[in-house]
Amino acid sequence: MELLTLDHFTRHVDQTFSAVINDGEIPFVLVEARALNPSQLPPGAGRAPFSLLFRNTSAFLFPQQIYLMRHADIGEVGIFLVPVAREQAGFLYQAIFN
Repeated sequence: MELLTLDHFTRHVDQTFSAVINDGEIPFVLVEARALNPSQLPPGAGRAPFSLLFRNTSAFLFPQQIYLMRHADIGEVGIFLVPVAREQAGFLYQAIFN
């Protein structure tokens, strides 16, 4: 599998990814894809660190865990999501790649 980078996600901001949960799929919208401090990049690292922020409008708080996420262009990838904020419209979840 190819090592995912920020470039894989930046063009998909405001698009929906589907998280496979039990027998169904739950929509998560990618609301932000941004670079993190590259000075923290260890020598020989395969990619620059980045962060993704997803919004889910469900009233249910999904626990932090690895979710199989599907996207038409990216395909299927396991992403560790952590709930980081509650909004009026639902919850925000963050994924850090380093």
